Amino acid sequence: MGPYSYAEVGATRQDSLPPGYRHLRYRSRIGDAAVFRAAAEAVLTFAPQRAAGVLIEAAGPRAVEGLVVTSRLGAGPLRIPAPCRVVWAEDTPTRAGFGYGTLPGHPVRGEESFVVEVAGGAVWFSMRAFSRPDRWFTTAAGPLVPAFQQAYARLLAHTLRKLVARR
Repeated sequence: MGPYSYAEVGATRQDSLPPGYRHLRYRSRIGDAAVFRAAAEAVLTFAPQRAAGVLIEAAGPRAVEGLVVTSRLGAGPLRIPAPCRVVWAEDTPTRAGFGYGTLPGHPVRGEESFVVEVAGGAVWFSMRAFSRPDRWFTTAAGPLVPAFQQAYARLLAHTLRKLVARR
């Protein structure tokens, strides 16, 4: 896979997201602090995405910097490939997650991060993204793309909550 399809690589780690993109900031409580390790492992191994029905093809089992990951959204032959590369990953006693950036061929340009952290005795899932259309169909979809991203964030939080409740 070639270079990233955008210039602001790593920006999901910053407090402010870059101008010129649509921004997504989502945060949801997953459970109490006791579920942190399970939530961290799930996020770092793409379990919420897979459990939500997204086909994930990754060059390795766990998010590490440089790992190429292709998500395929949709159904059957209509699945749209969305190639990305992990820009950053972290796994500490109170915070774990990763950010990945789009590669050529992805329907949008930008970056998305998935993080779980312990704060105030609870585990919180957050998703941050900045993106803009990069294909004719995402341009044509207009305001549906950010609505889809918001719904996807809620779905991943709900799915993660269910995954850690089983452990």
